[in-house]
Amino acid sequence: MTILITGASRGIGGALLSHYRHKGTAAFGTTRRPEGDLLPLDVTQPDSVKELARRLNGLPLDLLVCNAGVYADKGQGLEAGYAPHLWAQSFAVNVTGVFLTVQALLPNLRAAKGKVAIISSSMGSDARAPGGSYIYRASKAAALNLGRNLAVDLKPEGVAVGIYHPGWVKTDMGGPQAEISAAQSVAGLTDRFAALSLETTGCFESYDGTTMPF
Repeated sequence: MTILITGASRGIGGALLSHYRHKGTAAFGTTRRPEGDLLPLDVTQPDSVKELARRLNGLPLDLLVCNAGVYADKGQGLEAGYAPHLWAQSFAVNVTGVFLTVQALLPNLRAAKGKVAIISSSMGSDARAPGGSYIYRASKAAALNLGRNLAVDLKPEGVAVGIYHPGWVKTDMGGPQAEISAAQSVAGLTDRFAALSLETTGCFESYDGTTMPF
């Protein structure tokens, strides 16, 4: 089994990479800045995504985890926050970056009839809209919509797509007040990835198996 995880230098991505490697799985991680054995990838740059595909050289991928993401508007206020450049940055990473990565690695996924796991958030659910964090919520809602549509188009090719809420995790993004540890999130997410199939493609699930409202 071969796995690629984007945004794996820290947080949930780093914890996922460590988990799979500890189990002896052939797992690769990416980062924007070269670090250790992580592969360089800036998901906002088409040339960088294409270079990653060239590096992989047709390697069949059983699982692609699109984890790279930003929360650029955390804590901002409605009156003076949410600058236009933050919208552009967030969508470039959280939405366009996911699409470009999947698109570039389609040959690798097709070769293994692999799976795509998109890390979204409960904050992207239209049914859960308590206000605030407008940019992050909108970008994660778009990532959810993207995953649902990819699931339709890739099902005939044998590639399943799942969208996942990792929980509120104690990482740099989630903060120390978050509800669960990275280890708890990873334990649940990896179970969800393993259970993903063509029968469940397009699912939106929490790390603990709860079906999330769209």
